[in-house]
Amino acid sequence: MIVGIGLDIVAVARWARHLDRVAAQIFTAQELAACADRVDRTDALAARFAAKEACLKALHAGIRQGALRQVEVVSDPGSAPTIRFSGALAARARESGVRTAHVSVTHHEGIAAAVVILEGTTARQGGEEPWTLETVFSGPW
Repeated sequence: MIVGIGLDIVAVARWARHLDRVAAQIFTAQELAACADRVDRTDALAARFAAKEACLKALHAGIRQGALRQVEVVSDPGSAPTIRFSGALAARARESGVRTAHVSVTHHEGIAAAVVILEGTTARQGGEEPWTLETVFSGPW
């Protein structure tokens, strides 16, 4: 069952003007280290920022003191990024029934974007039967 969906888009140039001033308030040391040597460092950090914002939207949480640092975008070369929660947001995610966080990030020509889908196993309230929607692919796109 989907617990929440979040989407965020960032204008990289506008966002980059504030990066040096706010980087330590937004990113964990591991996130900053992961992007430190990248040629596209600013774009990569903007995409991670978009993922953090999208994650907060999916959790129906506002930006509280330190909340952005409680969402960590973890990535290993050659694999898709993942989300790691900490602090109060980890507790909120557990209370909401979140079991898996799916994240997709992208950046291209001055725009960075991310979508987060939080998936859980909690049954719906109100006695409704859960339902699923399947998409069947047939033929070329």
